This record gives sequence, C-alpha cells and structure tokens, in this order.
Amino acid sequence: MTPLVGGWLADNKIGYRKAVVIGALLMTLGHASMAFETPTTLYIGIALLIVGNGFFKPNMTSIISKMYAGKDDKKDGAYNIFYMGVNAGAFIGIMLCGWVGEKISWSFGFGLAGIFMFLGMLQFYYAQSLFGSLGDKPVKVDAKETNPELEQEVRNPFSIVDYFLIGLFTISALIFIINDPLSKIGGINALNFAVGAMTDSLFFALIAAISFIILLLVRIPRYTKIERDRMIAFTIFCLFTIFFWAAFEQAAGSLPIYTRDFTNRILEGTSGTIFKIIDLLVTVIPLGIITYVLISLFKKTYSKIGVSNIILGTSFVIVWAIVLYKLYTELSSPETEVPVTWFAILNSLFIIIFAPLFTKWWDSRYNPPASVKYFLGLALLALGFGFLAFGARNVPAGAEGASLSMAWLVLAYLFHTLGELCLSPMGLSYLSKLIPTRMIAFMFGVYYLAIAIGNKLAHYVGGDIESITKEYSLSGFFLIFTIVPLALGLVALLLHPILKKLMHGVK
Repeated sequence: MTPLVGGWLADNKIGYRKAVVIGALLMTLGHASMAFETPTTLYIGIALLIVGNGFFKPNMTSIISKMYAGKDDKKDGAYNIFYMGVNAGAFIGIMLCGWVGEKISWSFGFGLAGIFMFLGMLQFYYAQSLFGSLGDKPVKVDAKETNPELEQEVRNPFSIVDYFLIGLFTISALIFIINDPLSKIGGINALNFAVGAMTDSLFFALIAAISFIILLLVRIPRYTKIERDRMIAFTIFCLFTIFFWAAFEQAAGSLPIYTRDFTNRILEGTSGTIFKIIDLLVTVIPLGIITYVLISLFKKTYSKIGVSNIILGTSFVIVWAIVLYKLYTELSSPETEVPVTWFAILNSLFIIIFAPLFTKWWDSRYNPPASVKYFLGLALLALGFGFLAFGARNVPAGAEGASLSMAWLVLAYLFHTLGELCLSPMGLSYLSKLIPTRMIAFMFGVYYLAIAIGNKLAHYVGGDIESITKEYSLSGFFLIFTIVPLALGLVALLLHPILKKLMHGVK
C-alpha cells in the first residue's frame, strides 16, 4: 500500500526526486535497525523498509517515464535497461550481503546493506543536476486557464462514494496488513473476525479487495473514452501481473526450501573445484562489466556530478574489497558447500546477461504486441517450474529431503528470468504509455499493489509446501505452478484483439 501514498505525494506535493531521497534514507535506517538482530529491531527495520520503499520504488520508475516523455517507441527498451540496472544492484547486494550473512554474521550482512543504501542515496542526491527540472516539486496549474477544452479530460474529481470506498479499502487493508503478521507471529488475535469458514483477518482482505474493485468500476467509466479503455487494458495487465508474481515469488519461499532440503549442495573433488571456478567467473566477470560501464559514465559526467561519482567510486572500491575477501575465503576452503543464497543471484545474473538482447528485440521491427509478451512471460515461467517438477518426479510423497541435481534449479531460474524480462519491465513500460501523466506515480503504486497481492498469494500457496508434498509429492507441488501460468498465458494470447482495441494505438 505504501507506494500508493508515496506515489500520490510525489505526484501532488513533493516531486519524484525528493521522494526517492526520503525513501532511500528510510530504507537505510531500516537496514541499520535489522543489524541489531533482535525481534523488535527486526520488525522496526521491516516497517522502515516498507515505508521507504513506498517513497522509493514508484517514483524511481516515474522518473524513467518522464525522461522518455513523447518517445513511447523507446520506452520498452528503456525500461529493460532500467531493469538491468536494478538487477545489477540486486546481483551485487545478494552476492555480498547474502554471503556475509550466511558465512560471517547476519548483523554484518544487514549492516552492509544499510551502508550501501546510504551511499546510494548520497550518490543520487548529488547527481540531481543531471535531471534539470525533471522530478521537481509539482507546480499547480489551472486546467481552465491553460486549455479550457481539456478540462474534462484532465479532471475526474472524487465523489463522496469514491471517498467512502477509499476509506473502506484503506481501513480493511490496514487491519489485514497489521493483524495477519500479529496473529501468525505473535499469536495476537484481537482483530480477527469470524464469518463462516473465515476465522481470521482474511475477511478484511476480502472487504479490501471488493471495495477496490468497486472503486475501479465506479471511477473508470467516468474518464473519457480513450483514457477509460486504456485504464481497462492496464487493469487486465495488473490481473496477469498478480498471477505471474504469485508463481515467480516462490523464489522467496518454496524454492529456498527446495534448495536447502532437496538439492545436493555438497561438492567434492573435481566438482568442488569446477564450482569454485564457476563462482569466480560468475562473480568477477559481471562485476567487471558493471565497473567498466561506470568508468565510462564517469568520463562523461565527472565535470557535472563529480561528488556523486566519487561516492559511487568509493562504493565500488568497498565492493571489490569484499569480493576479493570472499573469493580468497572460498578458494582456500577444503570443502565446498554451495550457499542457499548463491542461487538467488542467478536471477539477477541472467537479467544482466539477457536484458541487452531483449532491449534490442523490443527496439526492432520484430517487437511483439503486449498479449504475446505476456504469453511468453507466463509460458517461460511455467517451463521453469516444469523442470523442477520433472527433477523431483522420483521424490516420494512425504519425503523430508533428497539429493537432486543443482542443474534443475539453474534451469528454473534461467527460464523464470526470461519470463520476467518478457513481462515485468513491459508492465512498467505499458503503464507509462497508457496512464495519463498527471497520475503516473500513483498508478505505479497500484501496479506495485498488484505485485504485492501476487506476493501474498505466493505465500499462501508456497506456505503449504509441506502439506502439499506430504499428500501429493514435491513434483505435484511444482506442477501447480507449471499448469496455471501456462493456461493464463494462453488466455493472454486469446485476448490480443480486445487488448489491441483498448490500447488505442499504444504499442
């Protein structure tokens, strides 16, 4: 929910750049809090990360949208490049903070994340001169004075019914968001509400969902025809986004369990040596490429943003120092156990490798329509889970462990990433093209709300991995995520004529 608030504040009050700085500072404090490693500071840290991300995430993507205003044909490629940059950071962060956390101390792992977040905030703050007036505090303009004919298009005022539905949604969602973890983690059930079979805060989640859907049904018809149709198309994309992330975000739940309990991660002899060489190459080559790109940028921008570049350069000196220490420690160790967090870097690594190719594809005359991209994204995601289901086909129901090949995980992360590149940055790009400029950051908030719902669904299904594998088998669990995304991908393909009509020329 916080991106809705952060997006609205940026659109109407503080501007995108200030919102990004505020968000980065709050996230720095969040990581610092988690470094103390107590239950209280853990939850304080998570709360600060959530609020900070609400300021940070929708407004960073809004800045990209503004940079490419009037250049819709370039936005697909632009968001792919942006996505690659984000995942370059994710690659370095997971590799270093995950390794430090598992091998040295979780306090140091979270503390390191806080240090880099703070340095990143300073680097962005001192680089703002590059943006000119882009992302400044918004200036209120009277639509009547600028162009009376556009008044009806520019404004869709909130009615009493709208405000009631927003209030109902906000209160119900907050009760669910607060009570769900309280009841599951702390055993506090003060806000539970029994209705039939629903004996917990799911009732409030249902009320929030219904009120939000009614709000869309009430407001969208009041826009002009083109805006209305495009917002309907955006809503359809959000629905596919929910189910994509419900499957994809098993990477944060059931996949680490699969990695920890069912994958052979102990390597000996030649296998251990080969992995150490692969780990060396996987670590050094991408980091070397990122460093080369930054040096090239330094040469072009140092005269304009020297302080920012010095801060960023200092950050990368620290990165290289930790990387060299990691490699020295791992290479000198007699036994090789692949850390669970190592597999999490594969997603970012594959994005760094393949994003430039997808950017070339989207910028070419072979750029496919939205429905095809969503089909490809969901079908490739399904294929990745298909490899996991096939790899676990001989694991009996109820088994608590196995020694499966790591190859199945690598293939799963590869195809999941290819699916993500077809769908996720494209969702950002289409949003920036379909939504009126005056509400872009707020609607990025809505898009991230769809992702949040997908994450919650991922938790509900993935959280039952133990009961599902006991009754059906591990392979059966992953077959769910093979069949459902593939079926939805085919639905996306069938919707092509409708989506094309609703988008009114947006490609």
